[in-house]
Amino acid sequence: MPGEPAAAAVAGASADEAGLTFRLADARRELAGVRLLQEVGIPGARLEFRRAGGRWELALERPPVSRLEYLLELRYPGGGTKVVTDPANPRQVPGAFGPKSVLEFPGYAPPGWLSAPADPGRARAFELPVLDGAITVRIWSPAGAADSEPLPLLVVHDGPEYDALAAITRYLGAGTSGGWLPRLRAALLSPGHRDSWYSASARYARVLGGTILPAIAGQVRFTAVTGMGTSLGALAMLHAYCRFPRAFDALVLQSGSFFVPSLDSQERHFGHYRRITRFTAALHGGGPEGDGLPPRPVPVVLTCGAIEENAANNRLMAATLAGHGYPAELHEGADAHNYTAWRDAFDPHLTRLLQQVTP
Repeated sequence: MPGEPAAAAVAGASADEAGLTFRLADARRELAGVRLLQEVGIPGARLEFRRAGGRWELALERPPVSRLEYLLELRYPGGGTKVVTDPANPRQVPGAFGPKSVLEFPGYAPPGWLSAPADPGRARAFELPVLDGAITVRIWSPAGAADSEPLPLLVVHDGPEYDALAAITRYLGAGTSGGWLPRLRAALLSPGHRDSWYSASARYARVLGGTILPAIAGQVRFTAVTGMGTSLGALAMLHAYCRFPRAFDALVLQSGSFFVPSLDSQERHFGHYRRITRFTAALHGGGPEGDGLPPRPVPVVLTCGAIEENAANNRLMAATLAGHGYPAELHEGADAHNYTAWRDAFDPHLTRLLQQVTP
């Protein structure tokens, strides 16, 4: 948790400069095995705990990350299994698919803005029936900002998750209070049918550019628009920009799912994989004419964990954007594919972009 020593041992789990140690009590020998579940590239052959008397133990060299989110798979003599957070580690972090246990290595510190004074702002929400469902739009504005005051707008895919798990509006409130961010609004968009809508869907892009943004304009006045998303949400934001290039003035793309067959064959069973790869092929120069990058370069900030599966396709996308004259920067962090990693990249990378696109 923020404020605790990063290397302090917590019950049966500890992290230091050299590596990680896990211990799980099993005095009654109720378990047949324990396995570490992680997403930081530790080889599978090293993830099995070994029995040591009345407990299970695992020692590992430090992976190339500043913090580790993990779960444990418990195996029972009858063949059953259960995936749990580490009962010997009270530190947990929320995530899109539930909580995980977490260990932090020496030198890691959460962003300072988490504890800085922050403008709570004010929020309003409305729902739009779109496609085969509905989307909720929550508009955050600085305290005292009238709806008629024209302010820059940050449009965020997976908005509720970004707020609950990465504290995006607290970041905006701290930045505006501290004067290191311009006064601006944020429109947090609920994901709806995420796998379908965020997978380079032409129907969703039309809804975002032709329905959602005009609906926001009917609620508040805004100037420069920055589109933001993570994973599939980043892909969908780039796709929407390509379909409606004049709707956006900058993009923030975190760990984008920019799948290409040569790098992401492990994703081929995803239902909309081919639609995504057709879109990325067009951007990289192998698709139909007219489906590539618009001839209106806007600033693009990409962030990604250096060890995550999407790292390679993010490097390729950053190179393609730069090759087409886009002011594109890729920043790789010592973390994986999770909301804490995306939160930790807000400052300075999102900060600099928002300062750049705001008069």
